Amino acid sequence: MIELNKIYHADCMELMKDIPDGSVDLVLTSPPYNLGSNHHTGNRKHNPYCDNMDESEYQQWQINILNECCRILKDNGSILYNHKNRIKAGVQITPYQWLLKTNLIIKQELVWFNGSQNFDKIRFYPMTERIFWLSKNINTDFYNTINRHDLFNWEAEGIDKQHTRAFPLKMAKELICCFPNAKIVLDCFSGSGTTAMACIDLDRSYICIEKDKDYYEASLKRIQKELIKIKLF
Repeated sequence: MIELNKIYHADCMELMKDIPDGSVDLVLTSPPYNLGSNHHTGNRKHNPYCDNMDESEYQQWQINILNECCRILKDNGSILYNHKNRIKAGVQITPYQWLLKTNLIIKQELVWFNGSQNFDKIRFYPMTERIFWLSKNINTDFYNTINRHDLFNWEAEGIDKQHTRAFPLKMAKELICCFPNAKIVLDCFSGSGTTAMACIDLDRSYICIEKDKDYYEASLKRIQKELIKIKLF
């Protein structure tokens, strides 16, 4: 039995099998980008987690996950899927290459200018990510309460020097606010627990799933601190 307001240490494909059809209002997630063995943040290389799948396998994995999210999504629900255009062997790979193969409708593409330090002079500097708004049906439960256009400049965040590129808490909160009736929010790649933090602040219920043990434990500590703070103040 899946409990609300809990972070699960599990493989998301396995755990989502236990979530009933049409039971989630909103999915907000950002999967691993399959960037290879080393990531770059400015001039710094780091290897925070295994992120080097065969590209065809990676894309099929993402299709399978998004189709499973589609199954558990309510008919008027939405998925906010954070990803980016990647360049491998001099060729750009766009998420549309697998998004168009899923069972979902692409409602809109948001651009996030994250100011990432990537100053390789062999190309125009790539400094944006995308949030793809996906749904099962044309009609969705959405209202632009934040009165924003489709270009955002949220400041990228790291969490205690462990999760170097977590998506911003402000991003999660602003996006969730635009779905006023989304009572249950799922994050199947919850990382440092940012979606859970946003749900706590906005009084929404959440289901979060994280496979990496270190991130899972870090997110539990982060959530516990937030709950203590709320009780005190």
